[in-house]
Amino acid sequence: MAQVLLKDLNKKYDEVHAVKDVNLHIRDKEFIVLVGPSGCGKSTTLRMVAGLEEITAGEIAIGDRVVNDLPPKDRDIAMVFQNYALYPHMTVYDNMAFGLKMRKFPKPEIQKRVKDAAEILGIQDLLKRKPRQLSGGQRQRVAVGRAIVRHPQVFLFDEPLSNLDAKLRVQMRVELKRLHDRLETTAIYVTHDQVEAMTLGDRVVVMKDGWIQQVGEPLELYGKPTNRFVAGFIGSPAMNFAEVTITEANGALTAESSGFRVLVPPARAGNLKAHKGQRVTLGIRPEDLHIATGADPAGYTFDTVVDVVEPLGSEILLDVKSGSNSLVARVEPTVRVKVHEGIRLGLNPDRLHFFDMTTEKAI
Repeated sequence: MAQVLLKDLNKKYDEVHAVKDVNLHIRDKEFIVLVGPSGCGKSTTLRMVAGLEEITAGEIAIGDRVVNDLPPKDRDIAMVFQNYALYPHMTVYDNMAFGLKMRKFPKPEIQKRVKDAAEILGIQDLLKRKPRQLSGGQRQRVAVGRAIVRHPQVFLFDEPLSNLDAKLRVQMRVELKRLHDRLETTAIYVTHDQVEAMTLGDRVVVMKDGWIQQVGEPLELYGKPTNRFVAGFIGSPAMNFAEVTITEANGALTAESSGFRVLVPPARAGNLKAHKGQRVTLGIRPEDLHIATGADPAGYTFDTVVDVVEPLGSEILLDVKSGSNSLVARVEPTVRVKVHEGIRLGLNPDRLHFFDMTTEKAI
């Protein structure tokens, strides 16, 4: 097992600067997830750790070794690819054993490692099959098994679940989490799916345009995003944003825009006082909105008109308009409202987010 250190890591392709000054300490036995939209640099970063991409500048250390100049086979890592990368003419057993055979492992040791990995993954009965005889989920297990038999210091996963259907992805997510808890091997996992990132990662690294935006535990990113991008990327459905002006009346600050007005919670007033008279971005998560009742404190409710109703069984998503703002509210499945109906929503004042319009940093 080993820690991984990325220091001032950069990657350029001619004029394209794909990865910019990435600094990251991945702890021993940690499961860390790199997440972000397409083109953010996450897969390039992973491939530099694997040795599949040349480093333009910076340093990568695995354990106590700087591996910048080491070929992939000497880095003591194992990688699971998006497309599984199985040999179609080989059986499952031979696919899993291939890397060990190339390294001249004794036959009994190869048999033991393959058998152990197959049992962990529940594919003992598939060892004589060819990849074409397997489902997508079974192929993915074989690809993971091929990595497990290596007993590497670090596992690298490059969007391994993206070719699976939604139900199987959920199942494989759970299995990967169990697998990591059992093997206790350092793992770096790349995905564009923030739900995967939140459920799998001990910590999550959010990237955009080659830069790291924030590193933290999943609930930290969800509850305390450092900027508007992280706030909008983490959470499903995405956070609602509204451009508001901070005003003061009778000693209290309010956030208002056309047809929309709420109080700024006293606990947030100190930070926002400097923005009085300025426009800022207000962020409200859909789950922090609800149908208003008499128990809602004054100043934290507002009128809306229902635009779309999305019943999902366990919850209902309401797309609403409030003045010039479009918002999504996640409400109880017992709520009964119709399109074009006017309703009053309440919000959780302790869970409001404010962002500077220029820097997009959290206020």
